[in-house]
Amino acid sequence: MTTILQINSAARSQGANSTTLANESVAQLVAKNPGAKVIVRDLLADGVPHLDEAVIGAFFTPEEQRSDEQKAIIARSDELIAEIQSADTIVFGVPLYNFQVPTQLKAYFDWIARARVTFRYREDGTVEGLIQGKKVIVAFARGGNYKDTPADSQTPYIKTILGFLGMTDVTFIYAEGLARGPESAAAAFAGAREAIAAL
Repeated sequence: MTTILQINSAARSQGANSTTLANESVAQLVAKNPGAKVIVRDLLADGVPHLDEAVIGAFFTPEEQRSDEQKAIIARSDELIAEIQSADTIVFGVPLYNFQVPTQLKAYFDWIARARVTFRYREDGTVEGLIQGKKVIVAFARGGNYKDTPADSQTPYIKTILGFLGMTDVTFIYAEGLARGPESAAAAFAGAREAIAAL
């Protein structure tokens, strides 16, 4: 059975354009894979804290030396990693906030990027990502138009972090110009939905 993991990263619980696009992407995937299991992780509602000294300490303390607090932190990280490892397809809903991904999404990546768990360094110093064999869809919602310009810092960042973790089959869907008036927003959604229909 196909498992689809939807990760919503908007800072709004209702009405987020990126979540709408993620929902529609998942619906399209389910239509093509009847019976697929869908898991939804809302990083606003049940996300993870930002990195701090306690989290870093837990990640770098040998297993046999971890305190109860550190074990709880590792268990939380392990849960997130197991969830993404179990998925065949991952769909990210990603708004643009101040030229970057939401802090919730950055924190999520920080909690799943763990040496010798989701990536490892080979003897020659190169990196091997260990979350492999996944199809990833990233649905962007943006008020302005940034694709293929120097101001688009989201696409290269997400491509880099996903590739670092082993996920290289990535499809990007863009809805841009959403804040430039009704006609621009309608055109943006039409273009994004055309891309979703092709999934």
